[in-house]
Amino acid sequence: MKKQFLGLRTTIYKTNELAKAKKWYSKAFETSPYFDEDFYVGFNIGGFELGLLPETDSSASKTDNVLSYWGVDDINKSFSHLLEAGAVVHEKPTNVGGELWVASVKDPWGNVIGIIYNPAFKLE
Repeated sequence: MKKQFLGLRTTIYKTNELAKAKKWYSKAFETSPYFDEDFYVGFNIGGFELGLLPETDSSASKTDNVLSYWGVDDINKSFSHLLEAGAVVHEKPTNVGGELWVASVKDPWGNVIGIIYNPAFKLE
């Protein structure tokens, strides 16, 4: 039986400064967008989509209810890199059991970016 859900594909961050956000995310994730238009900017991050979407109401509150975590090989190095790129601490690196570590930052537009070190997780 074919599975109906194939896994996560896209995480979208909203911004009222698309050009600045594109530059920031290019630096923070050390890659260039593969799709770059005025209505959407898309990056391929290890086979998953990081999207930037223009925000029409910049006063809308950002939420901490849903977190997306980007896999990393070194939680402290990646966390420091994001802070050096201009993010601010949301959650410092925390061991959540065994070898699993998570951390999160807020980008300059208030979006939460999660990172995770999980050596047990493998893509199918």
